[in-house]
Amino acid sequence: MSGDQAAPACPKCASAYVYADGSQFVCPECAHEWPQHQTEQTEATRVWKDANGQVLQDGDSVTVIKDLKIKGSSSVVKVGTKVKNIRLIDGDHDIDCKVDGIGPMKLKSEFVKKA
Repeated sequence: MSGDQAAPACPKCASAYVYADGSQFVCPECAHEWPQHQTEQTEATRVWKDANGQVLQDGDSVTVIKDLKIKGSSSVVKVGTKVKNIRLIDGDHDIDCKVDGIGPMKLKSEFVKKA
């Protein structure tokens, strides 16, 4: 294992089989990844907001406010599409979800509003 930290139990599923991959810890059982240097405070201070400034949380339902073209496909996520049970992640596309009729994808919080 690289670095000087021992791998902790997975914060999502409590698996003991966590391993280090570069600067991340990875859980092979639930596929959760998190930075090795992450602290409890860092996660608690991150706030995700929708296009109207409403705070988003894991499990919320959101509505798409703009037609979104899907890269590499001719499909479009139409305005008004409701997406249930979102998962918030770090990155440019900060919502991980499944869109009915299209499948799993990542969305930007600036293009949705809380339903």
